[in-house]
Amino acid sequence: MAKTTKSQARTKRERSEFLWGWLFILPTTIGLIVLNIIPIFQTIYQSFFKTGDFGKGNIFIGLQNYQKVFADKEIWQALINTFKYAIVEVPFSIAIALVLAVLLNRKMKGRSVYRTIIFLPMVAAPAAVAMVWRWLFNSDYGLINNVFHVHVNWVSDPKIAVFSVAIIGVWSIIGYNMVLFLAGLQEIPRDYYEAAEIDGATGVNAFFSITIPLLSPTIFFVLVTRVIGSLQVFDLIYMVIDKSNPALTKTQSLVYLFYKYAFINKNMGYGATIVVVLLIITMILTVFQMIGQKKWVFYN
Repeated sequence: MAKTTKSQARTKRERSEFLWGWLFILPTTIGLIVLNIIPIFQTIYQSFFKTGDFGKGNIFIGLQNYQKVFADKEIWQALINTFKYAIVEVPFSIAIALVLAVLLNRKMKGRSVYRTIIFLPMVAAPAAVAMVWRWLFNSDYGLINNVFHVHVNWVSDPKIAVFSVAIIGVWSIIGYNMVLFLAGLQEIPRDYYEAAEIDGATGVNAFFSITIPLLSPTIFFVLVTRVIGSLQVFDLIYMVIDKSNPALTKTQSLVYLFYKYAFINKNMGYGATIVVVLLIITMILTVFQMIGQKKWVFYN
């Protein structure tokens, strides 16, 4: 009889912990469903419709939007632009942030000040960032051209405009990546470095033999999030490249085209189709990264 009482008490306690656990995560769960999951299904549903005239609702057209997307040269150009941006932003932002994190993880005078300065672009308003960099990139009186005594149309030349925007993206995200790497570096025991130093290993050897392998989970997390973030670039392009700029065609991303079709051209269905295509591309790239990480990420 006593055993039954203890079992009932344990079951009651487990039930209470289960209910309290769900109660704590309920606000986040509701927000996730309302703000993320439901909009995803609404977007997919909207992609099968063409936005009708004012007051006439939507017209079901099946897969016509998807057929149009795959035949639309503007979409393919935007996809190329997006990948160009990602190819520059992702590796450079990770590499520079990693080097800075390793340097600022050491004991040095003014370390906190340097960390704060590098992280400041992350908290700066995107509009302010765009205004400053537009001035720096100005072909006539911009600081960059004047310092290096060159005349380059950084944001109006279709050949280099997307790379100029990517430079801004790298500068803006380095601080965030650095903080993540610093957190990962502080979890690595100092004993490994002391043992390597006793064995005569140099700093470079320790970096590639100890730091990189033990930091690989953090590097992988930053890589995945940056790939997803770079594919969703919009605000920098919108604020740096004017609509009258001849480089806009060679700079606009898939998300920019979504904004253009959905909110300017009032074709919500086609805009939703672009987002669905971007979602599929993002999922495919993420799956490939998840498969590839088994070969170079060490969790033990």
